[in-house]
Amino acid sequence: MTEFELLGPRAHGEALGQAQLKAVAEDFQVDEVLDIPLAGEGEHLWLWVEKRELNTEEAARRIARAAGVPVKMISYAGLKDRQALTRQWFSLHLPGKADPDLSAAENANLRILKSARHKRKLQRGAHSANGFTLRLTHLNADHDALDQRLKSLAEAGVPNYFGLQRFGHGGGNVVDARAFAERKELPVQRNLRSRLLSAGRSFLFNQVLAERVAAGTWNQAQVGDLLAFTDSRSFFAAGEAECNDPRLAQLDLHPTGALWGEGPSPALGEPQMLEATVAAAEPALCHWLAEAGMAHERRILRLPIGGLTWHYPGPDVLQLEFVLPAGCFATAVVRELVDLLPAGQTENPCAF
Repeated sequence: MTEFELLGPRAHGEALGQAQLKAVAEDFQVDEVLDIPLAGEGEHLWLWVEKRELNTEEAARRIARAAGVPVKMISYAGLKDRQALTRQWFSLHLPGKADPDLSAAENANLRILKSARHKRKLQRGAHSANGFTLRLTHLNADHDALDQRLKSLAEAGVPNYFGLQRFGHGGGNVVDARAFAERKELPVQRNLRSRLLSAGRSFLFNQVLAERVAAGTWNQAQVGDLLAFTDSRSFFAAGEAECNDPRLAQLDLHPTGALWGEGPSPALGEPQMLEATVAAAEPALCHWLAEAGMAHERRILRLPIGGLTWHYPGPDVLQLEFVLPAGCFATAVVRELVDLLPAGQTENPCAF
């Protein structure tokens, strides 16, 4: 599957050039933002962990081995990229146990920066946001054009696409999800089941968002839309009055798209018709998600970019710093700027 099939059109115009991301792990840095005051006591040990070139599940297994506990006793708020330098929280359930020696978990790829006790375990999705520092290297684009585009992104936001990494190499996770859906089966392995269900829902959401971007309505409320605030999972229906809410222009309030699950879409009017059209094109996949017990949820179509700043450490390097809500993809921001070159490629072979 192509990038366009998995994502959709850009909202701010064609790419302004090419660049490489993640030439080294330090080019893609993520810091989890967690607004939870730790009690300093309790049966859960929370760890602030820095890892590079190591995914979250691998880090959890390494910590579990060092602590001498089953990996199911390890919790984390969200998954972070392998090819990156990331800092995130983990928690260990240690009822009646002292803090273990975790030095065996540490090496050049994993460091435990601090630890504290708390009365509850870390829940999935508990973090409020992620802070990003990205370095685009081997940059081939006009700086003035990039500056103008970045100002536009800061003012208007970007389409809240799920990133390509959600879909696996060449969209393989979507292909596999469709295959299971056609057979009316679910993967037995828990991690695989979760990954394919997530890929299926994300793909359908991106299809709706792509249609809204093409129509120019991804950042506009329509009568029948379901609106949500940036950091809220609840939503409410939009009538004529709600479509003129000033908080839409302030990037606090946004139209949403469906994350497929049980029951019909609660959207109305044109938004409901669009979602029904997307569902009709993938009936097996939608039915499979519902039968798996997924709840119908909503995701904002527009992604506001918090605290966006940038500079050029060198003529062919662009460094970006910004904050995104949890569950959103930094590559959605980068995609509105440049085309990314494959790893190891430092120039566009088609450029004249």
